[in-house]
Amino acid sequence: MDASRRAFLTGAAALSAAVLSPETVRARAAMQAAADWSLATIDVEADLAPRPMQLVHGRAPEGLEGTLFRNGPGKFRRPGGSVSHWFDGDGLMRAFRVRSGQATLEARFADTPKRRLESALDAVVTPGFGTVGDGRARVGAPDDVNAANTAVMAAGDEIWALWEGGSPLAMDAGDLATRGFVTLRDDLKGMPFQAHPRFDPDGTIWNIGLWGDRMVVWRLNPDRSLHTAQIIELPRASYMHDFTATARSLVIVLQPWVFERRGMPYAAQFAWKPELGTQVLVIDKADLTRTRTFELPTFSFFHLGDAWEEADGTIRFDVAAASDVAFAVEGARVLVEGRGAVPGDPARLAMVTLQPDGRAEMVSSGVDAEFPKGDPRRAGIRRRYTSHVAGEGRGRPLPTGLAVHDWESGRSDRFDFGERMITEEAVWVPKPGGTGEAEAWLVAPSINLAQGVTELHVFETGRVAAGPVCSWRADIALPAGFHGAWVG
Repeated sequence: MDASRRAFLTGAAALSAAVLSPETVRARAAMQAAADWSLATIDVEADLAPRPMQLVHGRAPEGLEGTLFRNGPGKFRRPGGSVSHWFDGDGLMRAFRVRSGQATLEARFADTPKRRLESALDAVVTPGFGTVGDGRARVGAPDDVNAANTAVMAAGDEIWALWEGGSPLAMDAGDLATRGFVTLRDDLKGMPFQAHPRFDPDGTIWNIGLWGDRMVVWRLNPDRSLHTAQIIELPRASYMHDFTATARSLVIVLQPWVFERRGMPYAAQFAWKPELGTQVLVIDKADLTRTRTFELPTFSFFHLGDAWEEADGTIRFDVAAASDVAFAVEGARVLVEGRGAVPGDPARLAMVTLQPDGRAEMVSSGVDAEFPKGDPRRAGIRRRYTSHVAGEGRGRPLPTGLAVHDWESGRSDRFDFGERMITEEAVWVPKPGGTGEAEAWLVAPSINLAQGVTELHVFETGRVAAGPVCSWRADIALPAGFHGAWVG
């Protein structure tokens, strides 16, 4: 059926009524006995003007020209009340621009209603994923709580800052100025447009948005205009940060972290019920009413790799699979507090296979991993490699290295910076004229804890263990971001 904003957003007004008194985190208390990784959630007090980065290792490879846009939370603490969860900080768009062998860094906050209100009050009052908020919040529509802090999508001379529960926020690709929320059709204003769109080889863009057991399926034209938006019913109301797709199908993974009650913060609405197992819903792109459901053992996840479909109908995709939701519920709170041990074990990279006869299996690589990504030239088609961050250990949040896993050989090509570095998601940048899967660079930022600064690194996709081809260093540390996009 056609998407209806009124039907889809029923219950949004109740959100403001559910706001309770805040569980605040004071900046001074958070920094007492701070862990060495607390720079991951350091507060940025103002926009960062463009500044050169110093080349500290190697030399920039010829042909690497473009901008790495990165999004993530940049402001967590205010005197009158602070966020209590990593996912709720104000969105800070970073731009690492590489030209003629030189790199520059700049950053600018997404100018959202949430940030404007909280800047005026000098307090965090808005409910979020793990932050309760309080009665001073102004919540009349989903974009009133939109932090615009999760991911990036290129759109001509704009970049769109993506979030889980509302509209994309358009920002100028040149100076990062906020242009405003994107409305793809007037009657769809404010409907969720999630942080991980998937791309067809012809430029078509697919994305989803969730509200309970209903999901809007967005299909955009290559120019980012709306093609269609349809609502489908889901087998369960499951928390979902990511989905994946083959050339012919959308693949929706429904973990057993399921909606149970209304209230704030958002994460408190869900209950972990491992006895339900994990389901995979496969939807035909050509006809969204045609679906198949597969059953898998229980796992939780945030991120999936690109899927592909083989000639006989077998579907494969990779996932950073965890045993529970301890990090989402408690670990991200520890990050904001800047001290303590993160509960649970790190996620492991696994391959899921969905057979044409309805059988499904998941095989773990045994490798710790997050942010799995593949060659963008092979989105939706068979591929051999997955890049991911690595080195996250039990009790210490955030990774220390980068790796590429070879699914054909089962081997992992890995580089570890050591405990004094926090590595972030790498993006694939195809080499000019290159067509082979390994003919690409991996470009990734990091936080150098020893120097107290942000760095930018370039790796050869096929030789990650050799270390960075080159590295640049800024004169400032920015907090860890979530997701990025390269624009050449």
